[in-house]
Amino acid sequence: QVQLVESGGGLVQAGGSLTLSCAASGKTFSINHFGWYRQGPGNQRELVAVISRRDLTNYADAVKGRFTISVDNASNTVYLQMNSLKPEDTAAYYCNAVSLSDRYWGQGTQVTVSS
Repeated sequence: QVQLVESGGGLVQAGGSLTLSCAASGKTFSINHFGWYRQGPGNQRELVAVISRRDLTNYADAVKGRFTISVDNASNTVYLQMNSLKPEDTAAYYCNAVSLSDRYWGQGTQVTVSS
């Protein structure tokens, strides 16, 4: 099993920045890649960004150029640096870790962007 704990959410004005963190523990050796997803009010959960252990990344079009995902493999912590935040970025953000056989989720952290 893998446990994921997110932190760093909060309230920020449009144009501001936040950095989310996700600390993984347990069988972290089994994780192939990490991701951040979000779910806004009335919306389905959607992919924000993913990163492999070899730092290969992929981003949703809506966040390209504004968000940066990174991973510290030594501490098994994945980050999401969010710049130029917009009200439409308001959502619960979830950390995700994927192994060959399982997918794990954190409890989520709320990000609210005021206009």
